[in-house]
Amino acid sequence: MRSEVGILLVLVSLILFAIGSYIGLVILPPSPEKILENNYRIIFFHLPAAINSFLAFTVTLISGILYLKTRDSKFDVLASSSALVGFVYITAALISGSIWANRAWGTYWNWDPRETTVLILWFVYAAYFALRSSIDNPEDKARISSIYAIFAYVTVPLSYLSTRLWFSLHPTTAEIHIKIAVPLMLNFAAFTLLYIALTYLNYKAEKIMEVV
Repeated sequence: MRSEVGILLVLVSLILFAIGSYIGLVILPPSPEKILENNYRIIFFHLPAAINSFLAFTVTLISGILYLKTRDSKFDVLASSSALVGFVYITAALISGSIWANRAWGTYWNWDPRETTVLILWFVYAAYFALRSSIDNPEDKARISSIYAIFAYVTVPLSYLSTRLWFSLHPTTAEIHIKIAVPLMLNFAAFTLLYIALTYLNYKAEKIMEVV
């Protein structure tokens, strides 16, 4: 993939996001559920960001395992590049979820199982970057970061399954009672393409820094 392709993917993702957001924010009616009403519209931003962060951390996990098997630095660079985009996405999901909670429940934070497990995930991957920045030797950094990423990944399924493992006020898409599939899929595609593009561009930048 060339840098021009990465930039093109960013542009395509922005177009898809604009279309999906217009349908979701302007065309669709309010939800008949009183607690959701127009508040549900944040899902078109919140859910794609959250799911793509899980995708990004999965790539980090796989790349970390591949580094430990091959000792090829490209896998370490891919792991950190993917984790960076994932961290941005999960931060966006955490903030947007808190905004929705304030509108629906009257407070930004409720210690709901989904909120709590996502916050734990956020701190775990923040620690991943703190760990990387604290190690100077490239090989030690790659090895220790890869091992850490394997153990850190447990927070991903924990966050995803939290609403099934414990009682949670977190709403499901079925509760909205609005046909949200089209705009949601458009925004999923937009966030996924943006993830691919940003991970690739960050990967190329990191590889250039290695040479310099």
